[in-house]
Amino acid sequence: MQVILMDKVVNLGGLGDIVKVKDGYARNYLIPQGKAKRATAENKKVFEAKRAELEKVHAEKLAAAQEKAAKLEGLALQIARKAGVDGRLFGSVTNIDIAEALAAQGYEIEKAGIHMPQGPLKVVGESQIEVGLHTDVKATITVAVVAEQ
Repeated sequence: MQVILMDKVVNLGGLGDIVKVKDGYARNYLIPQGKAKRATAENKKVFEAKRAELEKVHAEKLAAAQEKAAKLEGLALQIARKAGVDGRLFGSVTNIDIAEALAAQGYEIEKAGIHMPQGPLKVVGESQIEVGLHTDVKATITVAVVAEQ
């Protein structure tokens, strides 16, 4: 199925690109999320009429994400968890825990935007975590896991 992208989609294309995707991906994800519309002649005309407006909205979102990234860059979070004498946690610190700690400091970040390539943190110590604020904007924060007393 051919669709017109209404927003930038990672590994697929940018705003206004007409791409061919599998039917299920378009019907179940792209169209319901508002990231794409079917590439019919009528939708192409409507898109071209709204193109400038959509590009302006996209630029505003990007600027807001860059501003938020500038505030987040280099932020240090401290999360306390129960740990054994060898420094291993009796659980783990996940992206949900990090999102809650950021919310406590006044930063509303989606838990899906917190990228943990090595998986949940399971030992006491500091780790660099990447936070995705936009498809083009990422910030790096430091998460220090400490043992509870």
